[in-house]
Amino acid sequence: MKVIILPEVYDYFEELVETLYQGEYFGFRGSSFNYVMGLVEEIENNLPRLQHKRATKYFDRYGKGMFYAFFTKYNENGNTIYLV
Repeated sequence: MKVIILPEVYDYFEELVETLYQGEYFGFRGSSFNYVMGLVEEIENNLPRLQHKRATKYFDRYGKGMFYAFFTKYNENGNTIYLV
């Protein structure tokens, strides 16, 4: 399986760094940046190996025959963030 990350998603990840910092999920902007970059790395490197399921018809508006996977991440405060 090939993971394609659109430029708009990379823009979202850049915004996410600031959102996580401003929301006080991380005490330092650099920690927020490292967390998001780790997330991007995990998506690029590990997502293709995760068990995946076919997406429901609702997501056909984004493309046909899509799949999704579910994994859990933790931030430096021990908070759980679920990603689908």
